[in-house]
Amino acid sequence: MLWNSNKEAMSFEDRKKLQGVRLHKLVERLYHSVPFYRQKMQEMNLLPSDIQTIEDIQKLPFTTKEDLRDNYPTGLFAVPKSEIVRVHASSGTTGKPTIVGYTRRDLEIWSECIARCLSSFGVNRDDVVSVAYGYGLFTGGLGLHYGVEHLGAMVIPTSTGNTEKHIRLLHDMKVTTIACTPSYALHLYESIQKYGYDMNEFSLRIGIFGGEPWTDNMRKEIEEKLHIKAYNIYGLSEIMGPGVAHECECQDGTHIIEDHFFPEIIDPETCEVLPDGVQGELVLTTLTKEGIPLIRYRTKDLTALHHEVCSCGCTEVRMDRIMGRSDDMLIIRGINVFPSQIESVILEMREFEPQYQLIVDKKGNLDTLAVHVEVKPSFMSDDLNAMMVLKKQLSDRIKSVLSISAEIVFVEPGSIERSQGKSCRTIDNRKLI
Repeated sequence: MLWNSNKEAMSFEDRKKLQGVRLHKLVERLYHSVPFYRQKMQEMNLLPSDIQTIEDIQKLPFTTKEDLRDNYPTGLFAVPKSEIVRVHASSGTTGKPTIVGYTRRDLEIWSECIARCLSSFGVNRDDVVSVAYGYGLFTGGLGLHYGVEHLGAMVIPTSTGNTEKHIRLLHDMKVTTIACTPSYALHLYESIQKYGYDMNEFSLRIGIFGGEPWTDNMRKEIEEKLHIKAYNIYGLSEIMGPGVAHECECQDGTHIIEDHFFPEIIDPETCEVLPDGVQGELVLTTLTKEGIPLIRYRTKDLTALHHEVCSCGCTEVRMDRIMGRSDDMLIIRGINVFPSQIESVILEMREFEPQYQLIVDKKGNLDTLAVHVEVKPSFMSDDLNAMMVLKKQLSDRIKSVLSISAEIVFVEPGSIERSQGKSCRTIDNRKLI
């Protein structure tokens, strides 16, 4: 079902015209309000008048995560702080979060985008939706929350942390739709069995899953166990949050909401724009965002685009499932984790050698993270209490940076394998099959 057929079923030609108009306005605004983009364009001998159609986007510079870091915290904001009504943040590569500001209009557009996603999944005003993404600086919880309200359905802001209470609410409130990470959905099923509930007593029919990679096999498992239809939702904090793209009833790719987010696929090495069907790095431009608009943002997500019209009636471009990333970022329990973040914590503490290894695995259906680190000989001790205190210090510091817990494993100096080339810092034992 389409929520906004005027935009979702727009003809290819009309959409290109709309994108061109919005791109020109965006570039004009950024040129005059964001020094970073003005300097970039001047270095390329570009003026806003050079950008008239959507095809002209290839003349413009790329934006990277590093640019966000270098302009921390608000250097890329395109409006005064007085116009920013909300801030979200995601993990950065150096421990500094990526700050994203939203104007009131941005939040209205975000809610509209989420409503489109929900409608395409079959959610309507009669549904009861449990939002079990994290609330707070993470975009998942509040993004879905306001989208459900915009649609007119009932929202239960479950968040995360109390699975037993969550199950009771799912059962007693006859919740029909759940939004969470796919791994949490499987954990939820195990807990339902543990607490003695019968799945036939629940009213669930739709699951909205994102925040971490998942496969069609995982989809089938979730659908069979929870008795639901499972849909993928895609987004990233830098662009908006969840709701940048969504599956439909056909589940033949993920529709990108093109009137607000223009997609390109590039070769990660050469930056050459690639044709339909060829896998490369997804690049997104925020055509309507006011708070912190981004031009040609390199997401690092690897996928391909397809412009054939979908049988659901939506004419928006579809992208394939994300097949990996072109950088070293991990997604653990929905949180972006960079090895360099953990490295910076270890290097701050004099007790440790600058040698570590991250082991990512699953316990049941939940992601786990173990940090193996070498303790300097002068700090190794037979005093168990002293070692436990040191472990807690490192664990607390890592959690403050990552917002997730990690198991700390002390190993002997020299025991972590060295490499002549690039060190293997991460072992990911999760299987995506």
